[in-house]
Amino acid sequence: MYRTLLKSIRQYKKASLLTPLLVAVEVVLECLLPLIMAELIDEMTGESMGPILKYGSVLIIMAVLSLIFGVLSGKTAATASCGFAKNLRQDLFFRIQEFSFADIDRFSSSSLVTRMTTDVTNIQNAYQMCIRIAVRTPLMLIFSIVMSVSINGRMALIFVIMFPILGIVLIGIARYVYPIFKRIFKKYDAMNNSVQENIAGIRVVKSFVRENYEKEKFANTSEEVRQDFTFAEKILALNNPFMMFCIYLAMLLVSYFGANIIIGSVATELTTGELSSLISYGVQILASMMMLSMVFVMTSMAAESASRVAEVLEHESVLPRSHSGIQKVEDGRISFQNVCFQYVSKSKKYALSGINLEIEAGQTIGIIGGTGSGKTTLIQLISRLYDATEGRVLVGGKDVRDYDLTALRNAVAVVLQKNVLFSGTIKENLRWGNKEAPDEELIRVCRLAQADEFIQQFPDGYDTYIERGGTNVSGGQKQRLCIARALLKKPKILILDDSTSAVDTKTDALIRSAMLKEIPDTTKIIIAQRVSSVQDADRILVMDGGKIIEQGTHEELLEQNGIYRQVYDSQTRNREEE
Repeated sequence: MYRTLLKSIRQYKKASLLTPLLVAVEVVLECLLPLIMAELIDEMTGESMGPILKYGSVLIIMAVLSLIFGVLSGKTAATASCGFAKNLRQDLFFRIQEFSFADIDRFSSSSLVTRMTTDVTNIQNAYQMCIRIAVRTPLMLIFSIVMSVSINGRMALIFVIMFPILGIVLIGIARYVYPIFKRIFKKYDAMNNSVQENIAGIRVVKSFVRENYEKEKFANTSEEVRQDFTFAEKILALNNPFMMFCIYLAMLLVSYFGANIIIGSVATELTTGELSSLISYGVQILASMMMLSMVFVMTSMAAESASRVAEVLEHESVLPRSHSGIQKVEDGRISFQNVCFQYVSKSKKYALSGINLEIEAGQTIGIIGGTGSGKTTLIQLISRLYDATEGRVLVGGKDVRDYDLTALRNAVAVVLQKNVLFSGTIKENLRWGNKEAPDEELIRVCRLAQADEFIQQFPDGYDTYIERGGTNVSGGQKQRLCIARALLKKPKILILDDSTSAVDTKTDALIRSAMLKEIPDTTKIIIAQRVSSVQDADRILVMDGGKIIEQGTHEELLEQNGIYRQVYDSQTRNREEE
């Protein structure tokens, strides 16, 4: 896990290595200060200012140097930790871009957002502490103990006895709270999922007046997170008072036994200056233990975050990319050979089963069927958004798994059922299809998609700004812009997944007519609920329960008196009644 995360340090290795070195120099200077102070106290006779000037100058110089090295270590630690977090987020984002739909389903989008934000921030804070505080603390402890032993071994033994006791308590607390934090982050995912779902469906929430229900649901989830965090923090908070008790007990023992030794030996075994140094080292040990407590709390929280981030970075996509694969799709031929598919390997039911289908390049194929019949699942196998569980899917005469994934998807344009536009101008959204397309080409494809007319009515035309998700355009306008964007790719295969459901039948007919004339060599697959959208297709597939149960031309299917005829009669009767 740690090897995986540390790969993200990269260009910040220098700052990461320099920080401990600067901290080490700072610690050495701080640990020498009490020794010089002891010399100053022991040589102060009140007869001359010489010792004060001599040792005082040395103390000032060393304190300034210690401050400089402390500031530098803080700067390099901040550079290293922030850079590490930046690289970690970048690596996570790039990794997610390679994920298939199945991989996204496994982690869930809300969990991935939590890992890229909250978890990475926890790791960043812990990393900064590890390269600075976690280095400073043991060095300070070691130097302080060594110096204490050099002054008086018996007195230093008091500090040494405390460490095993504190260590046992800290380890015990860590083992207890780690599972709690593991549970908390799963609840964080659930809370983020609730927020994401609420914002995405805010129109539905408001139209059904369900604001109070959503508030109550979020409040309950948030309360669960608060209770778990409070419980974990209460456990972690126990280490501070226990540590303070041990350290202050040690200070009292040092002061008591030190005073007895000075009086009993007439300052021959231990001087007043040396006792003062021992107390100073005790303070340093106290400060070190306090910092160790902070490191302990932060690393306890970050351990689970590190595990969750590493899980994403180490995850191998179920759709491995083959950069040595076939780089060109010859044509739009499609073949399904005994294809079966299931979303979850343990599921007993197949989403698709026994699919055998041959589509020639340039053909127009219509697909209709009820909700859950497998229409969208079928077309997702063509651009390899999922891989077939059994059987093969061929495009251009080659298995889709033999293609370079980028080359395959560049040859297939998909306008999904849920149309997505991104924040930016209409031109910027259209150029997702071809970033080098000139303005004339943008206008041409928009005319084909029946989008140019409404775009010209906007005050800024093609420079009109689209809000995130396309919230400032209608559903039909959004669909036509997405179709234009797909046409701009000049694909070998064009898939329209119920992408004209929000436009009127006249506009739908104009779009299909324009595509037939302008892209005759492109294989077109149209998924629709309206028979009128597919009746002119070369072949129509009727799907139910993940199987193709009827196929043929419009006239052939009407003669079969099957499901297609029932749908056609129902829609025709409804239109006549209207």
